[in-house]
Amino acid sequence: MIFSVIAFSIMYIIITYLNRFSVFQILFFRSIGSLIITIPLIKIKKIPVLGNNKKILLLRAILGVFSMTLFFSSIKYIGVGMSVSIRYLSPIFATIFALIFLKEKVKLIQWFFILLTLLGVYFIKGFEQSISSTGILFAILSAISIGLIFVITSKIGDSENSLVIVNYFMFLTFIFGALTSFSYWVTPNLKEFLLLLFSGIFGFIGIFYMTKSFQKSKVFLVAPLKYTEVIFAIIIGYFYFEESYSIYTFIGVLLILVGILCNFYFRSKSL
Repeated sequence: MIFSVIAFSIMYIIITYLNRFSVFQILFFRSIGSLIITIPLIKIKKIPVLGNNKKILLLRAILGVFSMTLFFSSIKYIGVGMSVSIRYLSPIFATIFALIFLKEKVKLIQWFFILLTLLGVYFIKGFEQSISSTGILFAILSAISIGLIFVITSKIGDSENSLVIVNYFMFLTFIFGALTSFSYWVTPNLKEFLLLLFSGIFGFIGIFYMTKSFQKSKVFLVAPLKYTEVIFAIIIGYFYFEESYSIYTFIGVLLILVGILCNFYFRSKSL
C-alpha cells in the first residue's frame, strides 16, 4: 500500500504542475501512459481482453472516466490537498450504495460517522467562503462516482482479471480524451510530454498496488495506510504549490478522516 500512496502522490504533483493543459488533454495522455503497460501484460498473460461481464465493465469504465474528469477539474479550482480530502468521501457513498443495491446492513453508529464526514465538508466550505463551490461540487460528484465504482467492483468480484478492469477504464478514457482534447490542445514540450505519460504510469502503479493490498490484507488494516494520501496531498499542496489552508480546513479534513476510518473499522467488525 505504501507504493500505491507514493505513486498516487507523485501523480498528483505531476497533474497539478501541468496546469496549463486542459483536463481532457491530461486524461488523454494519462490513459496512454497506462495502456502501454496494460495492453502488453494482457497479451503476455493471454487474458481475454473483453472480459466476461462486458456491460458491467463498460459501466464501471464510464463512471471511472466521469469521476477522474471531475477530480482533475476540481484540482484546478480548489487545489490538490482539498480535492483529495473531499474525494475520499467515496467509501461513505459506497456504504450508502451497498445498502441500496447490495442490501448490506449499516449499523447505527456508522450513520453517525457518515454525518461526521459531511460535517467535515461543511467546515471546509461553510467557514471558507473563498473556496470555490464549483471545485467542491466536482470533488463530491467524483467521490459519489467512486462510491458506485466500489459497489460495481464488489459485484464483479473475482470474475474479472484486474488488468481487464483497468484496461476498459483506460481505453474509454483514451477515446474520451481524444475526442475532447483537440479543441483545447496545447502542444507540450519534451519535458511536459514525458510528465504527461508518467502521470499515467504512476497512476497505473498506484491502482495496481492498491488492488494487491486490498486482495492480500484485511480492509481495516490496509485502509488507514491508504488515507495517508490525504496527508501527503496537503503537504504537497502547501509546500510545493503554496496552497493555503485555514484552521477550519484542517478541522474539516480531520473530521472527514476520522469519520471514514471509524466507519471502516465498524464495517469490518460486522464482516
